[in-house]
Amino acid sequence: MKILYICTHNRCRSVLSEALTNHMGGGKIEARSAGSQPVGEVHPLTKHYLAEHGVPTHGLLSKSWDDMEDFTPDVVVTVCDSAAGESCPVWMGKTLKLHWGLEDPSKIEGTDAEKAEAFRATIREIERRVERMLAFDFSSMDQAALKAAMAEMGAH
Repeated sequence: MKILYICTHNRCRSVLSEALTNHMGGGKIEARSAGSQPVGEVHPLTKHYLAEHGVPTHGLLSKSWDDMEDFTPDVVVTVCDSAAGESCPVWMGKTLKLHWGLEDPSKIEGTDAEKAEAFRATIREIERRVERMLAFDFSSMDQAALKAAMAEMGAH
């Protein structure tokens, strides 16, 4: 199973999702992330809180969805509301597309403790979703069943 996480700037939520999915997935799921308008660097707190959580950060980059054409994901998951409303590149074709709105911890303005809690809460939410995904038997699910199960995971 291959998943592409999309967020407009590809610097926080999509990168968190990519790193956590690959870390937890043990090869069952291959995840990548990209953005429609990548900023070119991963938010420093994204890397900080992933490392704090024991998740490798080496190789995490902010990249364009145009660079993912050869990845051929089974599922594209937008994790920010602005990316959900954008037109996906034509190469995504009939790829299953879903939206999992996640709060952006990098937008929190407050104390260091408040920022830390925002990042940790987002990490916990992504972990919860990935744990549920790992319980799926992808080989027995058609696209409709996969879409329903994955969409339900993004519902709050």
